[in-house]
Amino acid sequence: MKRLILTFLAATVAIAAQAQTQTKPYRFYAMDTAFAQPFRKDFPLAEGLDLIKRLGYDGVGWHEKAPADLANDLKEFESRHLRMFAIYCAAKWDDKGELSWGANLPQMMEQLKGKCDIIWIHTGGKGPAFTSLTPDTPGIVKLRGLADVAKANDMKIAIYPHLGEWTEKFGDALRVAEVVNHPNFGLSFNLCHALACGEEDQVFELLEKSKKHLFTVTVSGANAKATGDDRLWKQLIQPLGKGTYDVGALIKKLRDIGFDGPVGFQGYGIALPSTQIVTETMEGWKKLLAQ
Repeated sequence: MKRLILTFLAATVAIAAQAQTQTKPYRFYAMDTAFAQPFRKDFPLAEGLDLIKRLGYDGVGWHEKAPADLANDLKEFESRHLRMFAIYCAAKWDDKGELSWGANLPQMMEQLKGKCDIIWIHTGGKGPAFTSLTPDTPGIVKLRGLADVAKANDMKIAIYPHLGEWTEKFGDALRVAEVVNHPNFGLSFNLCHALACGEEDQVFELLEKSKKHLFTVTVSGANAKATGDDRLWKQLIQPLGKGTYDVGALIKKLRDIGFDGPVGFQGYGIALPSTQIVTETMEGWKKLLAQ
């Protein structure tokens, strides 16, 4: 009887712990595209960060800068207890089939150690066919080496699928992550780009397949099955809570696959004042979590 009671208590504790994990709020950040220069010119950086903090965002997604400029930005974040969850950095395939990125990237990772979680890599140029990739493909070897540098600095590398680039499709980015096969190398799921690239009907299936490699997710309000000349980006990037795409169902799917990384808001190109964009989005985010 005593053994049965102990077994029951252990099971109860396990279930309670699982429930607590499943209901833990996602850390929510605003990408600089929604409120900061050079994407927005409504107000200086300090005022924008004050607004983000006041509204309850946990931090920001940023973009690659010179070391001195980045150091100044970090001071602004830290003074407000805002986390840099990810930073957007460029890589490119050249005509010789060689992959490269900014010379400052390794130094940047050292600078960001303990202050940023994820290096976003968006990859331009024409890379090799995804079906041809192997662990020994030169570009794959180089990406694995970059992941080693990230690991040494307590960071992760996440491919940022972007319309018009080598890894524009999330499914192809997943293939790259699988071949790189490094614990510090994975993916960012970006809703607007997945919709723009025709992956709308495959989103849940792709998320299920990517759950071991998924480090962060970016969302926005968007229209389902968007068509027309204004599809990019007026329909696919809106304040959260707008549009006809069911972002709530997407968040539920993230819960179902056990995703526990940060979620960001993509606010690029929205023709509204920054204050309105990030305020409406935080209201939309709270409604999603309440569902």
